[in-house]
Amino acid sequence: MPGVSPVRVRLHRLLLLLWATNTMATNWLSLVRQPLPRPLPDSAACGRLRGLTPGQVVVCRARGEVMESVRRGAEMTIDECQHQFRNRRWNCSTTPRGSSVFGRVLSQGTREAAFISALSAAAVAVAVTRGCSRGELERCGCDRKVRGVSPEGFQWSGCSDNLSYGVAFSQTFVDEPERARGLSSGRSLMNIHNNEAGRKAILHNMRVECKCHGVSGSCELRTCWKVMPPFRRVGSVLKERFDGATEVRVSRVGSRRALLPRDPLVKPPSARDLLYLAPSPDFCRLEPQNGIPGTAGRRCNGTSRLAPDSCEVVCCGGRSRSSRAEVVQRCSCTFSWCCSVRCQQCRNTVLLHTCQD
Repeated sequence: MPGVSPVRVRLHRLLLLLWATNTMATNWLSLVRQPLPRPLPDSAACGRLRGLTPGQVVVCRARGEVMESVRRGAEMTIDECQHQFRNRRWNCSTTPRGSSVFGRVLSQGTREAAFISALSAAAVAVAVTRGCSRGELERCGCDRKVRGVSPEGFQWSGCSDNLSYGVAFSQTFVDEPERARGLSSGRSLMNIHNNEAGRKAILHNMRVECKCHGVSGSCELRTCWKVMPPFRRVGSVLKERFDGATEVRVSRVGSRRALLPRDPLVKPPSARDLLYLAPSPDFCRLEPQNGIPGTAGRRCNGTSRLAPDSCEVVCCGGRSRSSRAEVVQRCSCTFSWCCSVRCQQCRNTVLLHTCQD
């Protein structure tokens, strides 16, 4: 850098490294709160986007057309997380402002952080791949490598989802903070593993769709192509992995660091399992500074004691109150030929259970 002293250059690089290290890897999810400037890439505009690490700003400047897909991936992450955890103490509630969408809940290496890492990496891969298939991105399109006759006898054709491109971009963008931080810390190793587990949840659930050809739909010939699973399926798979996540510790294996089960009796996790380093908070009490809303005022299931949505679990010991409320529901539905369903509106009184302070 001409005209700048070596000391200032080293200081600048150190500040960038510290900034990247202290920034949560999922802060890019805050793109849902920001309008993306048009057109991208724009060097100045990319630098103004909040929540991006310096390396992610570089990606934005080089491949700005993909940033709209990244923003969609952020939306998908939040929506799917809130669906999967809607009946849990932590229901993926978001903070009203700031670059950390989920507050400081993800600042520790908990199960929740593991799930969000995996889900967000998968969401970016899916969103970018969809952009390729729809012709929204200039540098990619359908996957034309799948060709020929399959062992099952059908002809590969059509527009297969170009998942390899979406996965590669997810690795470039989502994993960038961990590469900047260096893969020597346990948290970086944890995030990289969980990011990859999220992408594998797509790869291992790809589907085949086919179209029949022949006289009167006789299906003398079938042409088929590969498609990604619905993102709801990906979320469900990762939620199962969350429930069975493995607590690990940082160990030295030869000359490198690795994550091994904290309990030596637990089998080593596979590449598709989720890993976490720290126990989760109980999420019972209001902690605004950490983005934890507590469970006061939450609806719960008063008819079960063991279910995840039971008042005993959600209300952290069963502190709940019951009240009656009138709800309007569809009833007496009839099918009219052709083709509509007509229903009446019925008012019913139901018993609601709500967590107390």
